[in-house]
Amino acid sequence: MKLGKAELCHFLQLVGLFLCFSGTSQAEPPRSRSKLYFQSGRSRTKRSWVWNQFFVLEEYMGSDPLYVGKLHSDVDKGDGSIKYILSGEGASSIFIIDENTGDIHATKRLDREEQAYYTLRAQALDRLTNKPVEPESEFVIKIQDINDNEPKFLDGPYTAGVPEMSPVGTSVVQVTATDADDPTYGNSARVVYSILQGQPYFSVEPKTGVIKTALPNMDREAKDQYLLVIQAKDMVGQNGGLSGTTSVTVTLTDVNDNPPRFPRRSYQYNVPESLPVASVVARIKAIDADIGVNAEMEYKIVDGDGLEIFKITADKETQEGIITIQKELDFEAKTSYTLRIEAANREADPRFLSLGPFSDTTTIKIIVEDVDEPPVFSSPLYPMEVSEATQVGNIIGTVTAHDPDSSNSPVRYSIDRNTDLERFFNIDANSGVITTAKLLDRETNAVHNITVLAMENQNPSQVGRGYVAITILDINDNAPEFAMDYETTVCENAQPGQVIQKISAVDKDEPSDGHHFYFSLTTDTTNNQNFSLKDNKVLILLIVTMRRRKKESLIFDEERDIRENIVRYDDEGGGEEDTEAFDMTALRNLNVIRDSKTRRDVTPEIQFLSRPTLKSIPDNVIFREFIWERLKEADVDPGAPPYDSLQTYAFEGNGSIAESLSSLDSISSNSDQNYDYLSDWGPRFKRLADMYGNGQENLYS
Repeated sequence: MKLGKAELCHFLQLVGLFLCFSGTSQAEPPRSRSKLYFQSGRSRTKRSWVWNQFFVLEEYMGSDPLYVGKLHSDVDKGDGSIKYILSGEGASSIFIIDENTGDIHATKRLDREEQAYYTLRAQALDRLTNKPVEPESEFVIKIQDINDNEPKFLDGPYTAGVPEMSPVGTSVVQVTATDADDPTYGNSARVVYSILQGQPYFSVEPKTGVIKTALPNMDREAKDQYLLVIQAKDMVGQNGGLSGTTSVTVTLTDVNDNPPRFPRRSYQYNVPESLPVASVVARIKAIDADIGVNAEMEYKIVDGDGLEIFKITADKETQEGIITIQKELDFEAKTSYTLRIEAANREADPRFLSLGPFSDTTTIKIIVEDVDEPPVFSSPLYPMEVSEATQVGNIIGTVTAHDPDSSNSPVRYSIDRNTDLERFFNIDANSGVITTAKLLDRETNAVHNITVLAMENQNPSQVGRGYVAITILDINDNAPEFAMDYETTVCENAQPGQVIQKISAVDKDEPSDGHHFYFSLTTDTTNNQNFSLKDNKVLILLIVTMRRRKKESLIFDEERDIRENIVRYDDEGGGEEDTEAFDMTALRNLNVIRDSKTRRDVTPEIQFLSRPTLKSIPDNVIFREFIWERLKEADVDPGAPPYDSLQTYAFEGNGSIAESLSSLDSISSNSDQNYDYLSDWGPRFKRLADMYGNGQENLYS
C-alpha cells in the first residue's frame, strides 16, 4: 500500500513515539535523589524531581496536542495542593503544562531544521500560599529528526575540463551535496553519489563525489564536450531515501596529438613578371585538427630552384604560409619555378611522436607570365659634356634603349620638354643622338638635366625613361667687371704714392686655375699727373689721386624720373619723419646687373631679349620683357618658389616718350652756373655754398 506524504509523516511520528515510550517502559524514569538546598534563616530541606526523557518528533501533523512528558515532585501527594509552572523558550506559545498533573504537550508543528532543541524551566508551587515547594529546575526538550530533507548541490551546476586522451581514472572534478537532516541521528543525512548520465565515459565515487574518466583515448576532435547528471541520495542510498541531482559539463581540452597535413600534394600559381618585389605570390595552409598553440605552424622552403627569388613566412593569425617575391621576375630569363614547402608544428608533444612525424610537405609550381614591358635604357644616367661655344646642331652624345620583351619592338626617342623648356636640345627619334638646338651659355645654366623618353613603335603606351646630365664647359667669353662702383675721397694734404683705394675685379667665367687680371689707366687719364697706378698682377688695383670734389646738383639727374620720389603727408606736422618714398629705379632699370645663381632642378625657358633703347619700345613690349626677365631669374634661382607659385610685379611702364618739361631738369650737375653768391646769404646757406661754390677752398680735405 502506497502512502502519501502526510500519511508518511504521521506514520514516522507514531514510530518515533513508539520508540520513545518503549524506551521509557523498559527503563523506568529515573528518580532524582533528594537534594539539599539552603535557604537563609531556615533549616535545610530536601528537593526531588521526576520527569520523562523529553523528545518530540518533528513535523507532527495530528489535530490533538502532542504529548511531550510529565513533571512530578515528591512533595505532591496527589491532593491538588501543588501547582506546576513552565517558563522559558516556547513556554505557553509552543509548550503547555497541566498545572495539576504536570503533563507537558506541544501545540504546534515543530521543525528540527529551524530549531533543534528548547531550554525551559519548571517550578512547583504551594497552591494556597503560591510559594515554591521546590527550587526552579532547567530541562531541555529535543526535537527528534525525521528524513524530511533531500540532498542538495549548493555549488551546482558544475563545469570542468580534462585533457583529451587522458588515461582511465583521471580526476575531473568533485561534487558535493548537503542534507539538512540530523547527521547524528540515523541515516537521514548519509549521502551516496551515483551517475545517471555520462556513462561509459565517466564515473563517480559513491562516497566522495569525485568524477573520473572511465574510457581511454577520448578524442577532442571526435567529441569535445559531455553532459553528466550526478545524483546524491540519503539513507545511504536505501529505498525510501530522498535524492537530489546536478549537472556537470565536461570539456575535453586540446593536446597536440594531430600533425599538420597539406590538403594537396602540389599547387600551381600564375604570376605576372611585373609583380613588384615583396608582393604576395600565394597563400597555402596545412590543416591541423588541433587548436590554439597546438595548431601553430612554421613554414620553410626545403628545396627548389627559387630559393633566392621567393621566401615563405607564417601568418600568426590564420596559420597560413605566405609566399612573397624577394627579387624581380623576368619572363625572358626564366618562365617557371618549383618549390618544395614544409609545414611543421612549433611545439610537439613527446607523448604522441610515435604517431608519426609532425610535419608535411607539398610542391609549389610558380608560372611566370609575360608582360609587355616598357623599353629599358642601357644606363640609368648618361653624363655628357659640351662646350658653351659649340655650334647649333653639334652632336653631344647618344642614348640607347631596347624592348626587353621577346617581341623586341623597335624604339623611338623623344625629349620630355618639361625638362627642356627652352628647347636647347634635340634628339634623333631613331638613333637616340642628342644635338644642340640653341646656343648655350654656361653662365646662365651650367648643367642641364633632361629626361629622354623611349617608346615602343607597336605600343606607344609603353614608355621608358632615361636621364641625361649635360654639363656646359666654360670658355672665356666674359670680360672682367669691377666688383662694385667705387667713389673715393682723399684729403688735400695726401702725400704722393699714398694708397687711397683698393679695387678688385670679377669674371663670370670659371678657369680651373683662377683668374688673372691686369689693370691700367684709360688713355684719357694717362697724362694726368694726379694719378698713379700700380698693377699687382693679382686681384687689386691701387690708385693715388688728388682731385676736386664733384659738385652735386640741386636738381634731379636727367635720367631720373620725377615720379621716383612720392612724398605723402598724413598729418600737419612731423616733417621728414612723416614722408614715405618709393624707389622706382630698380623697377625701371631692366639692365641692372644681377647675381646669377644656377638652379639645378629646372631648365630656364625664356631667353634674354635684345634691348633697344627703352624709350623706343612700346610699353607692352617693355612689360613683357620685364616679366620674362623676372621669370628667368626665378628659373635659375635655387631659392625660388615652385612652378605653381604666384609672383606679382609692380611695374608701371616707361611713361611718355617725350622728355621732361620740368625746369628742375633743365640745368645739369655739370652746369657752369656760379653759386658763390650763396655765401653772402648768411650762415644758414654756408653748407650749400661749400657744396656748389667754385672757390679753391672747396677741394676735398
